[in-house]
Amino acid sequence: MKFAQIGAPGAEQPVLVHGDRHYSLQSITPAINGDFLSNGGPAAAAAALAAGTLPEVTSDVVRYGAPVVRPSAVVCVGLNYAAHAAESGAQPPEHPVIFLKTPNTVSGPDDAVAIPRGATKTDWEVELGIIIGKRASYLDSPEAARDNIGGFVVVDDLSERDFQLNVSGGQWSKGKSSPGFCPTGPYLVTPDEVDAGNLRLRSWVNGEIRQDSSTADMIFDAETIVWNLSQYMVLEPGDLICTGTPEGVALSGRFPYLKAGDIVEIEIDGLGRQRHEFIA
Repeated sequence: MKFAQIGAPGAEQPVLVHGDRHYSLQSITPAINGDFLSNGGPAAAAAALAAGTLPEVTSDVVRYGAPVVRPSAVVCVGLNYAAHAAESGAQPPEHPVIFLKTPNTVSGPDDAVAIPRGATKTDWEVELGIIIGKRASYLDSPEAARDNIGGFVVVDDLSERDFQLNVSGGQWSKGKSSPGFCPTGPYLVTPDEVDAGNLRLRSWVNGEIRQDSSTADMIFDAETIVWNLSQYMVLEPGDLICTGTPEGVALSGRFPYLKAGDIVEIEIDGLGRQRHEFIA
């Protein structure tokens, strides 16, 4: 199943996406959030769709917000593709490299993104995002982590490299947490419809291809990431994990950094596509 939030910023409504139609879930939940995911919401939505009791939402223009209402945490994995680690001048890690984005960075997939004040090296990163569906703490194994995954999303883990690497004090989050720096969606797709280990990821800047890879190249797969994180923190329903980006970013030196007026598009097969313009 595909879930989404549609409507004006701050006034989105939860919907089930079936084909090219949107069905309101307001009779089941006020929002796609941790409570919905952990308390049988997807099953209730599927049953209501089958029974024909969900009203269709019709509109000529649909704005997608982030498909999950603001998570309690946005946890990111760095250097999780060997080729990206190499272009960053780093060795592939033996353990997942972790940093955090602030939850208020999460924005709609097609919303404009402002270049941060003082920024000189704003960069794109197409990533597979994991949405936690059930509280995870000290999981026994990567296999056990599958039950804690509520769905998958497309994420652009935007970065300001100067903030991240040169004025960071040794931590990356300064360069990851500017407003709107985590466009998410358009859909949350449930795990039964996703082969998370074999998804094509791509990004374009102004129509020119930048990244074209597969999650098969991830060093740590989705289940391993959730299991590993659960040894060090409690993951709550609705939390977002960004699993790393493949090669082809501006940090490589092969492409210019982003400027006002640039258009970034990212896509993961089966999970949807984003398009956001960068503004001053």
